[in-house]
Amino acid sequence: MNFRRTFLTVIKYRNYRLWFFGQLVSLFGSWMQMTAQGFLIFELTRSPAYLGYVSFASGLPAWIFVLYGGVIADRMARRSLLLITQTCMMFLGAALAGVTFSGHVQPWQIIVLAFCLGIANAFDAPARQAFVLELVEREDLTNAIALNSTLFNCAAMVGPAAAGLVYAWIGPAWCFVFNSVSFAGIIVALLLIRVKAKPAPSPGPSALAALVEGLRYTASDGIIRSMIGIVAATCLFGFSFTTLLPAWAVHVLDGDAATNGLLHSARGCGALISALLIASLGRFPLKGRLLMAGMFLFPVVLLLFALERETWLALVFMAGVGITLLLTLNLANVLLQTHVEDHVRGRVMSIVSLTHFGLMPIGGLLAGLAASAIGEPATVMASSVIASACALAIWIYAPQVRKLA
Repeated sequence: MNFRRTFLTVIKYRNYRLWFFGQLVSLFGSWMQMTAQGFLIFELTRSPAYLGYVSFASGLPAWIFVLYGGVIADRMARRSLLLITQTCMMFLGAALAGVTFSGHVQPWQIIVLAFCLGIANAFDAPARQAFVLELVEREDLTNAIALNSTLFNCAAMVGPAAAGLVYAWIGPAWCFVFNSVSFAGIIVALLLIRVKAKPAPSPGPSALAALVEGLRYTASDGIIRSMIGIVAATCLFGFSFTTLLPAWAVHVLDGDAATNGLLHSARGCGALISALLIASLGRFPLKGRLLMAGMFLFPVVLLLFALERETWLALVFMAGVGITLLLTLNLANVLLQTHVEDHVRGRVMSIVSLTHFGLMPIGGLLAGLAASAIGEPATVMASSVIASACALAIWIYAPQVRKLA
């Protein structure tokens, strides 16, 4: 692995360095909150269905707002939009900490705050993904996208483990406090970033017309359609198992909050390995074949995880799940972003964000309801079978994917 090439983007661009390290601090806190929030609502309800309800509430705003968020990301300064969304997320983390410290936290309060966080994410996600091209030159975009994933998964590896320890030691409210404070990292970074001034956009078409233009552009391009289809299948049937990890830690592995944190961290560790691999590949010409390999290997490793009852082996298989799952999503994102044209980038990324943040909660809701009916292991096994069928369908009906460089 060529680490010099992998980290070229971070070394070369001041703006990207600020973004990278600001995001690293903020995402660490976000993973602490996500992990603690899931275990807290499971402790309050002892119901895997409620895990699905929280997941669904956090993703529902994507269906309502994220496409419009893409139009906004193409029409206003993305740095300014990100400052607004990140500040809102900081206050929502503080609100969750407050109700938890009160000792009277209720499941409905967690669900409502998850919904509000989803609204902020709906405007944040397309702007955040499109903003990367303002921080680096186009020839370094693949590196930048892969390193964005690297920092996300660094946080995903360390944050949940820290959340499990903090939760067991001094309680979930402190996880939420740390998340709120951690947003200072990205807010300060955004204030320090200096992007090139752009001419004010012309009035152009209405927001609705601009949205329709983005949808038509996406629908007319076979490669973009295929990448979005892969993201859709992965988020709906692949990521859904993560919703069940708090229940899995208790019901399947006879563990506690620390076990839940370790499961999340093992997935994050595997995802980090995947992100570093992609970043080190640089201009590797067989990305399409590697993407298909990830799609076929993911359900195999997921099935092995579902069959395992020893905690240490479950963690090993969970790391394998992280490697293959993020290999699929990261390469799909890289191939899509290097293909899409700049003038519709925000709108196309809003469609990707809708696919990601809209379908993942639906998958989580279905997984939670299924686990309540047939149990967690059977639910994850079913997800493995469906993910295999999706990989086969892409192989048969979208042969252009494995030819992509």
